[in-house]
Amino acid sequence: MSTFIGKYEAKADVKGRMFIPSTYRKLLPEGERERVVMRKDAGNDCLIIYPEHVWNAMLADLQKKLDIWNPVDVLIMSQFTEDAEWLDIDSQGRVLITKKHLQAIGVDNAEVLFVGMIDRFAIWSKSRYEQSKLSAADFAALLKDRMMKKETNG
Repeated sequence: MSTFIGKYEAKADVKGRMFIPSTYRKLLPEGERERVVMRKDAGNDCLIIYPEHVWNAMLADLQKKLDIWNPVDVLIMSQFTEDAEWLDIDSQGRVLITKKHLQAIGVDNAEVLFVGMIDRFAIWSKSRYEQSKLSAADFAALLKDRMMKKETNG
């Protein structure tokens, strides 16, 4: 599996259209290059873009963990999926992000960042991303902590 890595700057035009970096478009599987799923991240001011197969696998995993007879679980599934929408990728490799979504992530000057997240990627306001990043020391400590947990739990 190819992975989405790196960070790419882009600009949204007045209509909210922006080019998905060609590096990322090339990583989309054959047959999944015409549309993706977008969802506002629950914990960060960014939009997460999922290839269709990643989205479907995540929904299947979530569905397995939820009880369809539990009203709270039903609300979790409903809220998770209601915040998602299909984005068509035009022949030039652009997607249209509504002003509502751009405002929700703090894009005010049209400058955005595409940030790779292994099997998906995020769209951030350039300034918000820089403000949200962990310090180098905090990042190193948290990364070490998470990697040690995986080794001991694995």
